[in-house]
Amino acid sequence: MRRILPLMICAALVMVGWRSYHRYTATHLAEAEGFSGEPAAEPAVERQSTYQCDGRVYCSQMTSCEEATWFLQHCPGTKMDGEGDGVPCEKQWCGHH
Repeated sequence: MRRILPLMICAALVMVGWRSYHRYTATHLAEAEGFSGEPAAEPAVERQSTYQCDGRVYCSQMTSCEEATWFLQHCPGTKMDGEGDGVPCEKQWCGHH
């Protein structure tokens, strides 16, 4: 038993290393090809957004419903959703007429 245990430990370490290596290379190959195997969290348009968190937090600082919605979803500390329903600036920009 004393001879088998070190061999089993070595075999387990080799297997873990082999799996890690394959997982690492598969991930990097997929990234290089632009495929991660998971759906994109946001559409490509979102990644290249013209908006950026710049400290604005109020509806009066927004210029459209689209902009207010983006700020609400991406920037901390916004004060644009008084009802907490996920629709910002309902009186100024995103109201349902």
